[in-house]
Amino acid sequence: MPDPSPRLLSGGNPQIPKGYGDAPVQAYIAAMPGWKSDVGRRLDAIITGAVPDVRKAVKWNSPLYGMDGETWFLSFHCFDRYIKIAFHRGADLKPLPPVASKQVHIRYLHVPEDGTLDEEQFADWVAQAARLPGEKM
Repeated sequence: MPDPSPRLLSGGNPQIPKGYGDAPVQAYIAAMPGWKSDVGRRLDAIITGAVPDVRKAVKWNSPLYGMDGETWFLSFHCFDRYIKIAFHRGADLKPLPPVASKQVHIRYLHVPEDGTLDEEQFADWVAQAARLPGEKM
């Protein structure tokens, strides 16, 4: 019988079929390897707490969060030693998330293996990002 668990891509990122709603995001989080799954649950809970009417999807093997189901303000992706959170209009957030991008509007936040995350600041960035125009993806 074939293994039903999702295949892990480079960096341990789960390969999850494209889908809309909470179920594919929860499948992605459950498939995140090791410590990343616990952090994924924390991220999802903080995002949902900061923006109760958030829309969710999985595209390109990453969970996406948005307001209208067509544009997205945040996504995250697994790498070997950290989870990369992308704020799609992060250059408009105050204070700026710490990691720059080659793309002018995007800023990143990396959550390392020890799970270090300023949850209050993250929730504030999420709330700010939800009020900005999202990116069509």
